[in-house]
This record gives sequence, structure tokens and C-alpha cells, in this order.
Amino acid sequence: MYFNAKDSQAIDRTQPSRQPSRQIHSLGMRVFVAFALTGLLGLTGCGSTPPVSQKAAGPVDQVVVKKSERRIELLSRGQVVRKYRVALGGSPNGHKYREGDQRTPVGDYVLNWRNPRSNYYKAIHISYPNEQDKFVSRQLGFNPGGMIMLHGFPNYIQSESMRRLYTNTDWTHGCIAVQNHEIDEIWNLVPDGTPIRIMP
Repeated sequence: MYFNAKDSQAIDRTQPSRQPSRQIHSLGMRVFVAFALTGLLGLTGCGSTPPVSQKAAGPVDQVVVKKSERRIELLSRGQVVRKYRVALGGSPNGHKYREGDQRTPVGDYVLNWRNPRSNYYKAIHISYPNEQDKFVSRQLGFNPGGMIMLHGFPNYIQSESMRRLYTNTDWTHGCIAVQNHEIDEIWNLVPDGTPIRIMP
């Protein structure tokens, strides 16, 4: 807040009369307006990702990934409370049937455990493959693969310019990736055991 020293000196030098109270009142009003404007700017200040809703309906109880839209949504009681852009595997279209196909699976899974010391920043495990995935892959003669995670950038990337290149590219081996500050939010908002639906 900006404070004008001249105002304070003027008040100190003034003899008792009606003028000091008017000056004090005027200074008080300026201070009040400054605080009010600061409060309003704080409410509407810039943020990297504006919230989708002003208040969550409760704890996050479902995560939805829309592969074709490159988007992940956190839901509470059916209401979207956060959404982020995602990067997928290098061959993102279709369901995952085998290890090494660079595909992100499609279906209903669970975020069932997490690894804070992963090679990627804060990795949360997705419960692929389920029994149906294993059955279909075996019928096709494939190993379904596994270790599909929701995570941030690789730990070896320290350059902001390199991170920007990763932001708009499908670069994973089939995992779902967000930016590091976003996985920080997801890590704190989404408990283990939360269902995740991955849509085409």
C-alpha cells in the first residue's frame, strides 16, 4: 500500500479545529479504499489455471480423462472442480492391448497407489490391466503391459524451455502426463482408491 508522508505531517502540524478531523477522515477513506481494492484484486487476480467452479462440492471422488480432447477432469459429486491438459502416449488412438504399443488404455480403472520417488515427477498408478484387459490381450497373443501412471515431467528435465516443448506434445509411453504444478494439485486433491474413467 502507498502511504504519503505529507498527509501525516500535515495532520501533525494542524492546530485543533474541524480541519484535522476532516483530514483524518479523508486519509482513513483513502486507506479503506486501498484495502478494498487490494482485496478485490486478490479475488480476481491472475492464476495459471482458473478454477472451474468457485467451491468444490466435497472431496474429489472421480477422475475422467478424455483422450481425444487431451483433458483430465477432477469431479466431486458429479461437478467438475479442476481440469488440466494432458499428454498421452506417442500412439494415442485406441485401447492398449500390448506392452510397448505407446497407447493409453481406455476403460474404468482405479488410482490405487502412488510413488513420490518415480523417474517422473509424482507418479500415481492406474490399475491397468484389469481382468478383461488381460483376457483380451491373451486371446490376441500379447502381453498387456502395465505400469500406466498419471505423472508430471521426467525428473531430468530442468529447463523451462524444454518443459514448454513437452507441454503440447504426446510424449509418454502410454501414461497420462500433466505439468508438475498440476500433478502437485492432483496429488493433494485425489486420494488413493479414486476411480478413473479413461474415454476415447
